[in-house]
Amino acid sequence: MSKVLITGANGGFGALTVKTLINNGHHVAAAMRDPEGRNKAAASELSSLGAKIVEIDVTNDQSVHSGVQDAIQQLGGLEVLVNNAGVGVIGLQELFSIDDFKKVYEVNVFGVQRVIKAALPYMKKQGSGLLITISSLLGRMNMPFYGPYNSTKWAVESIAESYRMELSGLGIDSVVVEPGGFATTFFGNLVHPSDKSEEPSYGELANGPQHLAENFGAALEQNTEQNPQMVADAVAKLVDTNAGERPFRTIVDKMGMGAPLQPYNEMIDQITEGIFTNFGMEGMLKLNSKVEA
Repeated sequence: MSKVLITGANGGFGALTVKTLINNGHHVAAAMRDPEGRNKAAASELSSLGAKIVEIDVTNDQSVHSGVQDAIQQLGGLEVLVNNAGVGVIGLQELFSIDDFKKVYEVNVFGVQRVIKAALPYMKKQGSGLLITISSLLGRMNMPFYGPYNSTKWAVESIAESYRMELSGLGIDSVVVEPGGFATTFFGNLVHPSDKSEEPSYGELANGPQHLAENFGAALEQNTEQNPQMVADAVAKLVDTNAGERPFRTIVDKMGMGAPLQPYNEMIDQITEGIFTNFGMEGMLKLNSKVEA
């Protein structure tokens, strides 16, 4: 059984994944902000199930370093890191200020890099490990009114893929999970644009974000197959899959976005392999899995 650290564990995909991994027999450190304050109820519930509670604010260097070390100490090691903490947006892209963009990037992009950097020295010493990055199908295509969020997920796709290539020879695997939209607590904490000065210039389109949110919410209510537990199950499957046999990208969606994007992912895989082969670098796409993660 694996020793797993997961960020953003106080709700949504994070809490479901913690519970699923524990039910599967894994040892889990559930990281969140303020476990003694606003997230106390979530921390208590997960602790009662057997999770080790770790305080991590992914936007703070010291918090991340201390939290990862705490997780390693409580778990007695670290074999899997699940970068799940994230924040969404809704609004016309022009209306998001630079500070709005920074807020989203601090969590979704820089937070991912901070936690990975804190965990990698330990994984490199043991010669194995698994990095799972929770991305999005909006890291493969764009939708209107999610502009800053879209761009963060395109960024983490690249970050995860670079780690895949650069760490493969060290026995450390890097993979991505790409969920579609799900009804979780994620949608209750969206960042809204703070600069409304140009909103009137969009006319009726200014109402587009609200209409999209309403229509998407109605679509989710009608689609009972789009269950967020699928994301937790996908993460658990990756954890349980042998090193060297995991797909780089895993799509999780029943809303009609995933199936059309699967061939795109496969095509990019083929292009990448072809280019790497041409340059004699194909070995960087294969995990050195002498030691199981």
